[in-house]
Amino acid sequence: MTTADQQALLQEIKSEYRLILITYFTTDKTRQQKIDKVIKTVFHANIPVPQIIEIHMELIDEFSKQLKLERRDEEALLLDYRLTLIDLLAHLCELYRCSIPR
Repeated sequence: MTTADQQALLQEIKSEYRLILITYFTTDKTRQQKIDKVIKTVFHANIPVPQIIEIHMELIDEFSKQLKLERRDEEALLLDYRLTLIDLLAHLCELYRCSIPR
């Protein structure tokens, strides 16, 4: 995969993950399908877990800046979004576990 292709893929993953973060605590019935899509993309592109954590942190920083601009308490709101990262990583680990031949 070329560097440009890899950057485009990472940007796509970041955009999809942003949507997951925004709708994670809503009653969105397609949330799990969105998570599965991101997980499969990450798995097949062999993107390392630290890079996924980096994407998460970048998005949380963006949200934090926006909340500060709106003069809202961002810390209480953003702490819950760790659950999103944990959920995503748990599904990714399960996919890796299932892919190992017995």
